[in-house]
Amino acid sequence: MTVYTTTESPLGPLLLTGDKDTDGVRLTSLTWAAAVQPGWTEDAAALAAITGQLRAYFDGDLRDFDLPLAGEGTPYQQKVWRAVESVPYGTTITYGQLAERIGAPRDRIRAVGAAIGANPLLIVRPCHRVIGATGSLTGYAGGLERKRLLLTHEGALQPLFV
Repeated sequence: MTVYTTTESPLGPLLLTGDKDTDGVRLTSLTWAAAVQPGWTEDAAALAAITGQLRAYFDGDLRDFDLPLAGEGTPYQQKVWRAVESVPYGTTITYGQLAERIGAPRDRIRAVGAAIGANPLLIVRPCHRVIGATGSLTGYAGGLERKRLLLTHEGALQPLFV
């Protein structure tokens, strides 16, 4: 059964979904842009541990999420996502470095980027920590402004003062 809830964040409301069974709930998606689908059941209590960890992350009290995640995605996407999950809080890695880390040839960087772009677990699977070769903030499903704010929150970027 798919359950969902929404929670506020400093970057806007988040929609969380999970697969609920007798063993509990596994997080399936976390996004700013998704819409509730027919057949989903609202269940904030089932997702309370997840919303609690998100709150702790935004409060600066949590650096590493410890959540049961759903294993959806192709084997290649899962390989890329595991590499993304290994990028430490407060650091960044380039798409090329990530490709090298998983043993993908240089001509497969676009495939690595596509797998990162298919990540349904924004923030929890920290694809915002992957940047362009020149240090530019490229490609983020939550938008580049949110990517900049997440990296600033984690200390990987200096705040911009205007």
